[in-house]
Amino acid sequence: MKIALAQIDPTVGDFTGNLEKILAASRRAAALGARLTVFSELAICGYPPADFIEKPSFLARCQTAVDELCAASRSLSTAVLAGVALPSDREDGKPAFNAAVLVDRGALLLEQHKRLLPFYDVFDEQRYFSPSGPQKVIEFERTRLAITICEDAWNDKNFWPRRLYTVDPMEELMRQNPALHINLSSSPFWHGKRAVRREMLAAIARRDSIPVLMSNQVGGNDSLIFDGSSLALNARGELIAQAASFQEDLVIVDPFHASPLPLPEDDETEAAYRALVVGTRDYVRKCGFQKAIVALSGGIDSALVAAIAADALGPENVTAIGMPSPYSSSGSIDDSRRLASNLGIRFEIISISGLFADFNLALAPLFKGLPPDLTEENIQPRIRGAILMALSNKFGALVLTTGNKSEMAVGYCTLYGDMVGALAVIGDLVKTRVYSICRWLNQSQEKIPAAILTKPPSAELRPGQIDTDSLPPYDVLDPIVEAYVERYETPESIAEQHGFPLHLVQQVVRLIERSEYKRQQAAPVLKVTSKSFGMGRRFPIAVKVQS
Repeated sequence: MKIALAQIDPTVGDFTGNLEKILAASRRAAALGARLTVFSELAICGYPPADFIEKPSFLARCQTAVDELCAASRSLSTAVLAGVALPSDREDGKPAFNAAVLVDRGALLLEQHKRLLPFYDVFDEQRYFSPSGPQKVIEFERTRLAITICEDAWNDKNFWPRRLYTVDPMEELMRQNPALHINLSSSPFWHGKRAVRREMLAAIARRDSIPVLMSNQVGGNDSLIFDGSSLALNARGELIAQAASFQEDLVIVDPFHASPLPLPEDDETEAAYRALVVGTRDYVRKCGFQKAIVALSGGIDSALVAAIAADALGPENVTAIGMPSPYSSSGSIDDSRRLASNLGIRFEIISISGLFADFNLALAPLFKGLPPDLTEENIQPRIRGAILMALSNKFGALVLTTGNKSEMAVGYCTLYGDMVGALAVIGDLVKTRVYSICRWLNQSQEKIPAAILTKPPSAELRPGQIDTDSLPPYDVLDPIVEAYVERYETPESIAEQHGFPLHLVQQVVRLIERSEYKRQQAAPVLKVTSKSFGMGRRFPIAVKVQS
C-alpha cells in the first residue's frame, strides 16, 4: 500500500482554506497512487487553536468541516487521515478531544483521540482537551494501523531518561498487533529538534519492529515555527522517506518495501535562518499584511532582520528606515545604505536630531539641574519608535523589531523604543548566533557588509558608546544567558562550568530577573531554541530577586 505524507501549512480558524489544502494534496496523492494520505495534528482547524477550543461555535465548525471532508472524499481514490478538534462528551470540564479522523469514500472509519496531553513549555493541551480512553488499532486495506497523535509517541521509556507520563499509548496499541504506526504531529521546531525527533521515532520502530510514519505540520503560527520534516522509517528504524524542511511537501512511500535512504545532514545554522524566514512570512501574511518596516541602525541585528524580511516577503515589500541622531556615526548610515542595496530593499533616512533637540528643550524646565543620563539616551529610541509606528499606520506595514535574545535577557533595550513593533524576529537568537547566521548568509555572496560584521556593537546613544560599556562581552554573556534561561542552571554551576567569576554570573542573573517586566510587554518572539522568551517561559514580574 502506498501512503502519502502530506505536509501542509494550515492557518488557525481558516477551515475553508485548510480543507482546500487537504483536498488539493489528497488529489495529488491519489494521482500518484497513494491509497492513504496522512496530514498533521489539528490540520483541519489549525494548530495551536488555544482558547478558540473553548468556543462552542469553533468546535461546531470543526465538526462541520469533518462532514465536508467526508462528503468530498467520495470523489477521492485515497483515504484521508487528518487531525481536528472535536467536542468532548466527558464530564471533566474540558470542551474537546484532540482527534484524528480517517475518512474514505464518504465514510468516517475512525475517530481516534489523543491520550497524552502536554502541559509544559509552549503546550497547554490539558487546559482544553480530554484524554482518550482505550485506543484501538484499525484495519485498513488489510493492514492493521496504530494511529497516534504527536505526544502519544513521545513517552518511550527506553529512549527518554525521564518520562513525563506513567503510560505509553504505544504499549497498549502494540498488544493489538498493528503492522504499521502512523503519527500525526504538530511538533514545533527548535535547535536540534529534527535529529531528536528522528532518533526517537527510530527507537520506537526498532522496539516495536514495525514501520513508523510521521506527518508533521509546517509553517508559522504566532511564535511557533513548524519545520515539517515528515518522515517514514522501516521496522529497523532506517529512513525510507523524508519530506522537506520549512516548506509544504508531499512524499509517497510503501512502508513495507521501500529502500533505506541516507540520513539528511542537519545544518542547524541554515535551519535557524530558514525557520525565521518562514515564521516571519507566515506571521505577516496570516495577520493580513504584505509589507514590513525595519529600522536600520548600521548594526548586525537590524541587518539580519532586514535580510530575513527580504527573503520572507520579497525585497519589494520591505522598507528600511535609517534614523540618525547626533551620536550616529556616518559609517552606520553608509553601512545601512550598502546593506539595503545588497538586499534590494527601499531605504529612507529620517533624521531625529531636531526632534531630539525639541524633546530636550521641552523637558529642560523639569530636568533643570540634573545631569544627562539614561533618560536622554532612551528618548532617542522612543522617538524612533514613534516614527516607525507612524509609518506603519500610514502605509499598512508591520514593524519588525530588531532586538536579540542577549539584549532582551538583560534588559539592554528600551521599552516603547526599539522594542516597538509587531514581531521580535530574532528575539530567540543570542548575539553570537546572530553573528554566525550572518557569516553563513555571506557564504555565497556578501549580503551583510563586512563593516557591519567587524565593527564593535553599539547602540550609539551617547558619544563613543559600545555595548561592553554596560555588558560583558557577548562570548561571556551568551553562555550565561543560554544556561540560565534555557536550561535553568544555577549561577554557581554556570560559573564553575565556564570558569566565569561567580559575581559576574550573579550580576547577569540579576539583570535577567529584573527585566521580566520589559519582556512581558515585548512583541511575540519567534521560537528557535528549546526555551524562548514569551509563551513558553512564564515568570512573575513582581518578585524579590535573589543574588
